[in-house]
Amino acid sequence: MPPSDTAFMARALELAERAAGWGDVPVGAVVVQEGRIVGEGANVRERDADPVGHAEVVALRAACRAAGRWRVDGATVYVTLEPCVMCAGALVNARVARLVYGAADPKGGAVRSAFGICDDPRLNHRLEIVGGVLAEPCGAVLSAFFRAARMRRRAGGA
Repeated sequence: MPPSDTAFMARALELAERAAGWGDVPVGAVVVQEGRIVGEGANVRERDADPVGHAEVVALRAACRAAGRWRVDGATVYVTLEPCVMCAGALVNARVARLVYGAADPKGGAVRSAFGICDDPRLNHRLEIVGGVLAEPCGAVLSAFFRAARMRRRAGGA
């Protein structure tokens, strides 16, 4: 694993922690081209009341706005949680070259766990996929978030 993979994933983890701070599931993502971040995002579904406000979509939108086009050819996307079906489709449609994710999502992961969208031979684009980068800290931030949410529910909070 290149050292840059862990460095960019660490940035995605910082973004995930921001999302937790405003009450969203802590997932962060960065889009990297030619060794520099060109887009980043965190989950904003709750904050913005946006059903497609997933970290990957937010980061891809920022990268595409910066480039002035809908494709991010040659880009690597780093995300703390294995992408869902919607986000995996967005990665394919944006022509991302490489995906690096942290924690696997056994129930909803659409890259390796539940589906294989990003390298499905029926689609017109496939990505290189690397899973498990900083998986433990990526999983820990999610576990802590959901543990705290369960405790709030048990205590009668929101």
